[in-house]
Amino acid sequence: MPELVVTALLAPSRLTLKLLRAFMWSLVFSAALVAAAVYGCIALTHVLCQPRRGCCGRPRRTPPACLSDPTLGEHCFLTLRSSGLRLHYVSAGQGNGPLMLFLHGFPENWFSWRYQLREFQSRFHVVAVDLRGYGSSDAPRDVDCYTIDLLMADIQDVILGLGYSKCILVAHDWGALLAWNFSIYYPSLVERMAVVSAAPMSVYQDYSLHHMGQFFRSNYMFLFQLPWLPEKLLSMSDFQILKTTLTHHKRGIPHLTPNELEGFLYGFSQPGGLTGPLNYYRNLFRTFPLEPQELATPTLLLWGEKDPYFEQGLVGAISSRFVPGRLEAHILPGVGHWIPQSNPEEMHQYMWAFLQDLLD
Repeated sequence: MPELVVTALLAPSRLTLKLLRAFMWSLVFSAALVAAAVYGCIALTHVLCQPRRGCCGRPRRTPPACLSDPTLGEHCFLTLRSSGLRLHYVSAGQGNGPLMLFLHGFPENWFSWRYQLREFQSRFHVVAVDLRGYGSSDAPRDVDCYTIDLLMADIQDVILGLGYSKCILVAHDWGALLAWNFSIYYPSLVERMAVVSAAPMSVYQDYSLHHMGQFFRSNYMFLFQLPWLPEKLLSMSDFQILKTTLTHHKRGIPHLTPNELEGFLYGFSQPGGLTGPLNYYRNLFRTFPLEPQELATPTLLLWGEKDPYFEQGLVGAISSRFVPGRLEAHILPGVGHWIPQSNPEEMHQYMWAFLQDLLD
């Protein structure tokens, strides 16, 4: 068929897609402006209530002691083959078994896996990375350096760079979103997955379009589409919004000590420390709309019944995309979003049972 005819036939579809994307971006930035007004009021209230903290975040000069706890493992760096970036990671149990690779969420870092590093190092080589842009890992400032494709290439380079041909991937929040995508596009590198509190991008997209309540739970994602303003709001009153996110008595991490809180804030308090993590969100809507994808990697899914950010109905939506028999899902009663830190014992029990046949 002549190329001109093909182009003419595809023109209506291409125009429709462009109009759909333009409409989507108009909605996203409208929601971003509303979210900016709301979070701006919250940040200003924090400043007025605690004026001594000022309008900016206080840079932490030295890392807190919890980040150098020797029982968690050895601190190392790996230069990635694809990008040349250097990622920081903590490693323990090398030579004890298969690679178990941990991917954290926001606003966290490798330290969010402290309980799992101790638990599984006796039978696995456990590795918790600081993702690109976080902590001691390299943090390019350009938004285009944080596309999903580049972030998946980082995971591939970590697995192969550590000398393995596959891994058990354990992930939470943003790390889990990357893990879902990675298992679809690099299935040979993932033997099993344990995913906590996040859905695949295509599932989240379809579910949110039919359940507006999910959009309201994810309102912060719209704020993060804006340049520079989110960094300013999150750092005001010495990062009070982040502190509240992590320590809130209902929505935060239970029993988080002041030293552990500083373990997360230390990286964000460094110059440009928030820009890399927020650039993940700034790439979130670039691939809209997404095609439904079949999920086939054997996966353990853990979800908190009281998760304030993601509706419980997402679990059913995820299950509907799976090859039968490949998903084991558990909803933890009365539990929130931060399962690896709030309910490590329950998580470990489910993981040991899920991985038992690999160890026999």
